Amino acid sequence: MKKRQTMLSFDIEPANAALTAHGGLLLPCEMIRSLKLDKVIDRELPRPGNARGYKPSEFVIPMILMLHGGGKKLDDLREIAGEVNLRKLLGVKDLPASCTMGDWLRRMGQHGEGRAGLGRVNNYMAFEGLKRDKRNEYTLDIDAVVIESEKSEAQWTYKKEKGYQPLLGFLYELGLLIGDEFRDGNVPAQSGIRELLQSCCEKMPPGKRIGYFRSDSAGYQAEVINYCDRDEDKILFTITGDKDSAVMKAIRTIREEAWEPYQQDRQAAATVHTMNETKKAFRLIVQRWPKQQGDLFDPEPYNYRVIATNRKEPPKDIIEMHNQRGQAENYIKELVNGFGMEWMPCRETYANAVFFRIGVLAYNLFLLMKNLIMSPWYRTSTIATVRWKLYQTAGMIVSHAGRRVLKLAAPLEKIAQLFVFRRKCYQLALG
Repeated sequence: MKKRQTMLSFDIEPANAALTAHGGLLLPCEMIRSLKLDKVIDRELPRPGNARGYKPSEFVIPMILMLHGGGKKLDDLREIAGEVNLRKLLGVKDLPASCTMGDWLRRMGQHGEGRAGLGRVNNYMAFEGLKRDKRNEYTLDIDAVVIESEKSEAQWTYKKEKGYQPLLGFLYELGLLIGDEFRDGNVPAQSGIRELLQSCCEKMPPGKRIGYFRSDSAGYQAEVINYCDRDEDKILFTITGDKDSAVMKAIRTIREEAWEPYQQDRQAAATVHTMNETKKAFRLIVQRWPKQQGDLFDPEPYNYRVIATNRKEPPKDIIEMHNQRGQAENYIKELVNGFGMEWMPCRETYANAVFFRIGVLAYNLFLLMKNLIMSPWYRTSTIATVRWKLYQTAGMIVSHAGRRVLKLAAPLEKIAQLFVFRRKCYQLALG
């Protein structure tokens, strides 16, 4: 009887040739060079204490490449360090050890200088993307995300788990993250929304502005509504409203004949409302639908959803526009899950805030690659797809006639895409 084969019939040996398993990582590195991001990082972040120390870019860029490649923990930088020949090709020198990276994150976060500097780097990236976009007005979606963490300094969130709760501001049309505030998990969701909104508005390049703001009920605040409804620079807004006693009283004033059919068993109507501290009245767009099975003594037969707005369109149109803010959840998912921000590396909150902002840089670099450089069919791709199709491309590095050549084990179609990418990066670098 023939013996059953339990292992594939081959052996494993180390290769002597200069091979790389991540040849496609040349793409984000080319983009970094085209944007002169290394020089901006070194300009905006505190310099090392002595001439032998690593420059800020020698900390930040390897972490960006690691996050693009799929790494999450600082120990995953060993994969980048192990790609010796690829690093030589890309001009990335010796990498700091993972423990040195952790010390640098703590040092940059302790006094806030590093975090502020990375914020200015992100502003530069957003500016580079926006000035090349044809639009003049954009939609800002602000939302918070809970990141679970068992780190000792992490605080309890409203979800009854320890972690952090960053507040994020995305441009709906591009996906760019132009504002972020890393916060403890116990910070109220509504805290800092007006400040982040104002900060995002002030970051827009000349000739560009935020014309429409959307938020969930955390943004239902008088100071947010007043900021949007200024006479000198009005911003249209739709904000999910709280169903407090004043709002419910306003809903009950809506005449029965004013309710219009909307999506199967739902109806929609509009009324006018004001809060104690708002300077102007605003519209309430109300949806209602019958309760499936309510309390026997419940006098209210309907469920309600409320949107506060200063827009003039019909209720149905406003509901549709407001519902598009769900795209922000996809952007958050890409940042947190795609770029490894669901795991924080340090015990200290301030160090994790620096790491998170580096994650924001990695995310926005990817958005700029898709919007400015990559082929159109990649515009809707996630980072996971690009890793599979482009980054994880095996290759061999050879020297020939005084130049280095990266020979990729890939179909000609993929190699042609990389040629086009590099040419566009060159054109981008020329301005």
